[in-house]
Amino acid sequence: MRVALCLITWNELDGCRHDVPLIDRTKFEEIYCIDGGSTDGTAEYLKEQGIPVYRQTAKGLNQACKDGADRCSCDAFVFYHPKGSIPVEDTYRFRRYFEDGYDLVVGSRMMRGAENEEDGKLLKPRKWFVLGLGTAASLLFRREGYYVRDVLHGFRGMKKSSFLKLQISDRSPSVDIEMVCRSYKMGMKRTEFPTKEKARIAGNTHFKAFPTGKKLLKYLIWEIGRDKRECRV
Repeated sequence: MRVALCLITWNELDGCRHDVPLIDRTKFEEIYCIDGGSTDGTAEYLKEQGIPVYRQTAKGLNQACKDGADRCSCDAFVFYHPKGSIPVEDTYRFRRYFEDGYDLVVGSRMMRGAENEEDGKLLKPRKWFVLGLGTAASLLFRREGYYVRDVLHGFRGMKKSSFLKLQISDRSPSVDIEMVCRSYKMGMKRTEFPTKEKARIAGNTHFKAFPTGKKLLKYLIWEIGRDKRECRV
């Protein structure tokens, strides 16, 4: 099993400076980056570190991930967003799951043994929203197999052949939950392992809560009738 590490970036220079030197490059057969058009020196820094950087071919997180899969020359890949928020060493944990036959593996902030940056707070709107979406996706699409709790964490990996079967849409930023919903529909083998999330080192999230939440709810509704529409076409 050959595994690639795909960095997804857009103006994450500080995060890259923290995370990239910590990567044990012997753990992966391939390391590269899909960049969304950084203007802060992210791409230049990664190139200086010997990491190939490819500009994503169209706007949106969905396209970045589709480009990441297309660029992969290995059997499987891990998506990692270098923001200084997730332990680099957790990227090494995916390989054994791929070797055990799993198609989709999620680094989860929502299961026993994991930590979410809202843990410790009285109100956890972001965490509750993720768990609610996970429950909805499971009720709508899962017929068997593992129930994924963290449907919105971009820290995840997949076999390339399985990812291509999903036919990810252009309804960005649906890709994370879409990978889960499509894997439910297709009966793919999936799992999670706990990871510990901290606040990002610098900068603000690219996905504001309310507008992003609306798009994700619209995606779930759209996915319900997707296969019937595609069959008619």
